[in-house]
Amino acid sequence: MSAVPSFCVADRFSDVGFSEIVVIRNKILAMKKDGHQIFQFEGGEPFPNTPQIIKDACLQALVENKTRYAASSGIPELLSALANKLNKKNNIPAEVNHLIVVAGGMHGLFAAFQAVLNPNEEVLLFSPYWTPTKDLISMTGGKTVLVNTLKARAEGLTKTLKSHLTQKTRLLCLSSPQNPTGIVFNQEEMLEIADFVKTHNLLVISDEAYEDLCYDHPHISIASLPDMYKRTISCFTFSKSYAMTGWRLGYVSAPEPFITAIKQSILYSTNGVSTPTQWAGLAAITQVTGFVEENLAEYRQRRNLLVNGLNELGFDCAMPSGAFYAFPSIKKFGKTSREVAAMLLAEAKIATIPGSVFGPEGEGYLRFSYSIPVETISAGLAALKSFCEKRV
Repeated sequence: MSAVPSFCVADRFSDVGFSEIVVIRNKILAMKKDGHQIFQFEGGEPFPNTPQIIKDACLQALVENKTRYAASSGIPELLSALANKLNKKNNIPAEVNHLIVVAGGMHGLFAAFQAVLNPNEEVLLFSPYWTPTKDLISMTGGKTVLVNTLKARAEGLTKTLKSHLTQKTRLLCLSSPQNPTGIVFNQEEMLEIADFVKTHNLLVISDEAYEDLCYDHPHISIASLPDMYKRTISCFTFSKSYAMTGWRLGYVSAPEPFITAIKQSILYSTNGVSTPTQWAGLAAITQVTGFVEENLAEYRQRRNLLVNGLNELGFDCAMPSGAFYAFPSIKKFGKTSREVAAMLLAEAKIATIPGSVFGPEGEGYLRFSYSIPVETISAGLAALKSFCEKRV
């Protein structure tokens, strides 16, 4: 038996990569530094600034020396407010001791997968998918099994999910609204997914980052459905709802035995979240009013402007029901999504994300974010029109 080389990383990193979105972002920064004006549709951040009342709460916590270690699960005041929010808004019967504050949605998902997934166990993941999800699964040694979302909705969720089921299937990873497609599962679909999960005794990790960005159907937390709380880990973030992406603040709800394992994962990774940040989160939950509703109306305006504009230019683009992304087909160009994205950036100074970044089902599409100023959307569409006209 040969010895393992000393200078190599753990095997679990063999299928883990770095985000291509970061590579694209770095290229955009370099182009802007060289003086180019870029129409930036590539981002994934809310357009407004963090509400002042949230920033003031953080500053006040600093003034009051609320800067020492907090309990690794979170400050009691925030945990209590989160339990109240989950019960009243999400209809999840969460208890305070079934909650933990985490350093953003990514951290919550990391801890969730670490808590329940063993090497070689399989995860059913609707695709296209948010890129880091597959890497989070790979870091546990687990295996991702992609389920084409459009096919599943067209041919039947139960039928399609069952065709991917094996003896190694451990859980289903669910995101609604989805990034990058903006698809929102309606109540009938969520009930069907829940029935499939219960029938085959699976667990669910539910990524609910865009819970407050639903345009056509109300957001449904799968843990709120009958007999689903005991088998669901629900991951939330402050990032999208309260424009707090850089604050790195989220929370996870899960019953036992999962919450204890998640708490252990948090304890031995970050040992909790910045204490002043948690006081800011408490202000977001208990003091901010009207912010989410006002932003939803603004997002709807931007969505309609971008999607209608794309369709008028001959792109086939479904109207997204949630999140803040459009996902138009670019198959008419006869090139890969990476090639078209590169052409748009080089020739029209339009920054997008290739659909292939989000899995094989994303090939033939580009992701456009409409969480940008209305003026940028209009100017970007004009630049896109000129680009298309040159190729007719």
